[in-house]
Amino acid sequence: MMPELPLNKILKGDCVEILNSLPENSIDLIFADPPYNLQLQQELWRPNMTKVDAVDDAWDQFGSFEEYDTFTRNWLTACHRVLKKNGTIWAIGSYHNIFRIGSILQDLNYWILNDIIWEKTNPMPNFRGTRFTNAHETLIWAQKVRGTSYTFNHHTMKALNGDKQMRSDWEIPICSGKERLRVNGERVHATQKPEAILYRIILASSKPGDIILDPFFGTGTTGAVAKKLNRNWIGIERDKKYIRAAQRRINSIKQPVTDEIIFESKPRNQGFKMPFGKLLELGLLRPGDKIQLDKTGDIAKVLADGHVSSGEYQGSIHAVASAILGTRCNGWVHWLFTNESNELVVIDDLRKAAEKITSQQLPNGGKNGKG
Repeated sequence: MMPELPLNKILKGDCVEILNSLPENSIDLIFADPPYNLQLQQELWRPNMTKVDAVDDAWDQFGSFEEYDTFTRNWLTACHRVLKKNGTIWAIGSYHNIFRIGSILQDLNYWILNDIIWEKTNPMPNFRGTRFTNAHETLIWAQKVRGTSYTFNHHTMKALNGDKQMRSDWEIPICSGKERLRVNGERVHATQKPEAILYRIILASSKPGDIILDPFFGTGTTGAVAKKLNRNWIGIERDKKYIRAAQRRINSIKQPVTDEIIFESKPRNQGFKMPFGKLLELGLLRPGDKIQLDKTGDIAKVLADGHVSSGEYQGSIHAVASAILGTRCNGWVHWLFTNESNELVVIDDLRKAAEKITSQQLPNGGKNGKG
């Protein structure tokens, strides 16, 4: 009989030891954000002579490439053991480490499905002017066993991307503003990832109720997004400070609505090609939120993939509004949402807010570009 999994809990300790204590073939999806081994040699200063808060934590320091490779092989081997035969793994890194991770993945008989370029819309400048600005990171998506069936919610990703097939280059800002966890003004974790990345990954490659494991849990982004999307999660983390911050963060999230239609991944009616799903990725709306049609008062539920559902109609904000009104219309100016002042305003206000977020640029006094 398989031991009971510690669902929706943070496990303190070494990730390899804890992974080896979990049942084999028990995890549906793994997201790994391991140390990057940045190999920083000296302090970095901005032109205004303020010091850059770089990633200089002890957990990111290794004595050699060989030491880093051994570390990587050990945790990837342990992950391979616990993944279900139809399970998949996502690993993120920069040019410092992602090629070594990719090679070891293949050595361990994982089968690479995609590499994704995370293009940062607001990267940290190269202050010394000695290289190109490092404006992206790479994610590798791989399956445990080549040729087995695996979860990929193609129609969900298409809907999230304005009913266009999603590409392998993702434009997403680095974690900043209210999303960045801080204590006494200081960031809790140097490399906290934006929830938008985990929103896409979890929505794309898992189903409601699946078990998602993060062996480098940090401040709990994986657990936070998994909870919002009605998935189970397991986090592994060594640092008490990170665990406390992650637990507070996840405890503050309300349990998601249980309406099955909100989180299911099925083909839906095609509508106009508008990126309503971006509002969900940025947290401006949440799955299960309700919007109201201005002319009729009809209510629609927001679905996790960026479509909406109202009565018998389901599809994009434009298609559903057009079906109800009996004429083609622009959903952005006809659907209303309740803002923080309890006022009904058009969702086009949210689109403008989303455009402002995604177009923001870091000033010279910005944050570390690793995100």
